Amino acid sequence: MSERPLLADRPALALRRARALRAGLADFLHLAVADEADERLMDVNRAFTAPAVISPFPELWSGLRPGSTCVADAETLPLSPGAHDLVLDVLSLHWSNDPVGQMIQARRALKPDGLYIACCFGGETLTELRTALASAEAEIAGGLSPRVAPMGEIRDLGALIQRAGLALPVADQTRLKVSYGSLGALMHDLRAMGETNALAARHRAVPPRSLFERAEALYPRDADGRLPATFDLVWLTGWSPDASQQQPLRPGSAQVRLADALGTAEEPLHDEAMPGEDTGPAGQRTPRNSEDSTR
Repeated sequence: MSERPLLADRPALALRRARALRAGLADFLHLAVADEADERLMDVNRAFTAPAVISPFPELWSGLRPGSTCVADAETLPLSPGAHDLVLDVLSLHWSNDPVGQMIQARRALKPDGLYIACCFGGETLTELRTALASAEAEIAGGLSPRVAPMGEIRDLGALIQRAGLALPVADQTRLKVSYGSLGALMHDLRAMGETNALAARHRAVPPRSLFERAEALYPRDADGRLPATFDLVWLTGWSPDASQQQPLRPGSAQVRLADALGTAEEPLHDEAMPGEDTGPAGQRTPRNSEDSTR
């Protein structure tokens, strides 16, 4: 049986992150994630006394979360089993070659009923850059090579929480929109984040300057003529299983009809509904918030 292809070239990724630290880390997305994590933890309304943070930049998060155990997102996490009541996994899962395995390690590091919160890039992150580079390369080289990491959809990423054995899973998404004066400014920020191309399947030759010149010409612009960049942050929440947690009822065990509990008459939504058939609109989650910024 052939081995599963790797997403990330981890040695190359480590070099890009080290370069970002040396050159001056662009940490604005990490700061936004830290603020959002604070809001979410306030909603939980629980005091956490033994937190841990998994991050591509543990040096940064040691300052953002004093007193936390901050570790890099290595393939084997240096976290002691059952030692923490909170694990934050920030902006690392999208580069993981085994995201479920990383979540399982985090779950094992949690005490019973401990909280796991992950935030990673997903959805439409850098969709504008991906499209512009693909169009430019197709024109210049007559083909395509992977230049922007693939981004998981919220439904698929949410399913990973259950696969990792975490209870009460929740997945939602926030969107940040940043605008740049040029493609060079965007690429500068991506280098300073350690987020440039580290795909295992990337083209190893140095891309020609004409590729980026053409990509900038094809890049969509906003009303002010600037280059927008989308960053979708997918939030994944789950709890280490514990007997004290709420458990789902057995299907068919309800003792009261919903219509009776609400004191309303039950009516079909359309003519085709059969007598006694339950129908209802599909719900759609909206982002908690969005933020626009200019760089």
